[in-house]
Parts: sequence; structure tokens; C-alpha cells
Amino acid sequence: MNLQEICKQKGYKVHEIARQVGIDSSLMSRILAGKRKPTALQMQKMAVALERSHSEVLTHYLSQEIVQIVRYYPQLAPRILQLAEERISYLLKDTDFESAKPSKKIKTKLAQLNALLKAWQTAQPLDALQLDKMNGYFHTAYTYESNRIEGNTLTLQETHLVINEGITIGGKSMQEHLEAVNHQQAIHFIKEIVHDQLRFNSHVLKQIHQHILKGIQDQHAGKYREIQVMISGSKHVPPAPYLLDKLMEDYFLFYEQNLGRLHPVILAAEMHERLVTIHPFVDGNGRTARLVMNLILWQHGFTTVNIKGGKKSRLAYYNALEKVQLHHDATDFQLLVIDYALASLKAHLELVG
Repeated sequence: MNLQEICKQKGYKVHEIARQVGIDSSLMSRILAGKRKPTALQMQKMAVALERSHSEVLTHYLSQEIVQIVRYYPQLAPRILQLAEERISYLLKDTDFESAKPSKKIKTKLAQLNALLKAWQTAQPLDALQLDKMNGYFHTAYTYESNRIEGNTLTLQETHLVINEGITIGGKSMQEHLEAVNHQQAIHFIKEIVHDQLRFNSHVLKQIHQHILKGIQDQHAGKYREIQVMISGSKHVPPAPYLLDKLMEDYFLFYEQNLGRLHPVILAAEMHERLVTIHPFVDGNGRTARLVMNLILWQHGFTTVNIKGGKKSRLAYYNALEKVQLHHDATDFQLLVIDYALASLKAHLELVG
């Protein structure tokens, strides 16, 4: 049964549903026919108007979209459905975290992290000037490496000149300049979120992404994608756009249920990996995911985790991500993030003597 059949069963007229949802009848007709995607708020209002649960209405709507996609490619239908199930099954699994019992190696490293974090907290408060200079140093390096992973060719020194001195680098594209400036502004935005003790949610996520693509792809900045995308060089196929609302709802549900339950570094790694796997944006998913990871770490007193962008480091990073995406094994990726967190705390402690 689709949404149109539910309306007929209840005896509702299109204009009646449209009035309750707050849209015109023609738009309501297209939504019911599966020709127009409703907003999350419109979907909620439709559930009330149809006297059905939100999950039931959403299920009916999404099933219509799947049928339409498969209808266009009947010969490929079995393979399409198989791949979709393989790629997203672990994202739709029970929200209880299956890896809540970490390996002995991870436990050992987490204990080391906790000891270093305690030492770092003991070393504070630092002199305000010293802390500002330290943050400037590490944040510039973070911007450089995060953009480098995505193919930005600015050197570390050039990145410093662009974001701290406002200097334009000859021979470098405007996009590369904007990527550096935008990333630094996104860091400042996240620091404000941490300072104001605001909760991480979909609004904050979209604002982070808005900073990343501002002036580069304004039409996509801060908006979930409405098209299928592919990841160059990866075997992982991101979920179809009609699945994003449900996947992102589960994404934040996972966060809320595991905040305070998982070690902050494990939670940060999970939120990073799950975001790039869902790939909710047309572009900028990697930078956004790494910023989300550090937002969670900063909220818990940890220092900046800066995944390196060199060829060897980048390959290890991508391989660890793909191991989760294709084989649902998060061990390597968690260890990678833990090792970077250990290195960061050690580097900070060395600078304060």
C-alpha cells in the first residue's frame, strides 16, 4: 500500500491533506505520487493528517522511491537491492554498539590516552598567549593536512600565509585558497560550539559543512545531497539519496545513545567513520567528518587529532575506512584515531615542558 492508497482508504481528499500539511494541492499530489520529495517537517505533518505513525508514513514513502528506481532498471534490480543491503545494513543495525567491548590492544591504548589526558589537564591553565600560539600552530597544521588529504596543493607555509596573513599565493587556485580559509573558519565555529557547551546535532553538522563549501559550492553548502554520488578510488558505494533522512536520523540517535557510554575517542572515531560512509553531502564529507571528530574530542578535553595527508598516511586512513565500510570491522580505524590522539597529546605536553 502506497501513500495514495492510504488516502483513498481513509477517504481523504488531496486538498484536505495539503491544507493540514500547509502546502498547495498540486505539490501534495506530487508528493503522494512519489514525484516530489517532502521535507522532514512535511512528512511529520502528513503522518498526523493521515492518522498514522511517522515511521509508517516514512516507510511507505521510501518504499515508493525504491520501486521507482528499480522500475527504471528492471534487469539490474536484484543487483541494486543486493548492493544496497550490503552497503547500509550495518548502518541500520540495532543502535546498541556491537563493539562496546574493545580488544585488549585498544583497552591498553585507551588507558595510555587517559593518563596523557590527565597530564594535559594538570598542565592547564596555560598562559593565555602561550595557549593562543599553541592553538594557532596546531590548527594551521590541521587545516593543511585535512585539505591535503582531499588534494589541496598548498604547502604548510603557504597555508599559514593564506589563513593567518591573508596573502594570496601565486600559481594556486582560488578554490585552494578558499578551502584553507573556510577550514580555519570552521575550526573557529567549532571552538565556539565547545565554549558555549552546545549539543552536536543536525543543525550544527550542516553549519560545519556550510563553512567548508562556502564560496566554493554554495548551492550544496549545508544541504544533504539529492543525487547519487561515487567516491573516486573507493569500492564503497554511498547510500542512495532517498535513504539519507533515515540514515542521518540513526546517525544522531547513535550519538545520543553512546554519548557518555563509549570512550570519547572511540565515539569520535565512530561519528567520523559513519558520516563519511553515509556521505550525506555532495562534497566536503571528509573534511566535515574530521571536524566532527575533533568537535567531540574537544568537548571532552582532548587535543586536536590531525590525520596526516601524505601518501602513506592517506592510504592507511582510506584502507582503515574501507575495512569498516566493506567488512564492518572498525578495529583498524579506531586504532588509527587512537594513535593520532596519543601523538597529539604527547606533542602538546612537549610544548608546555
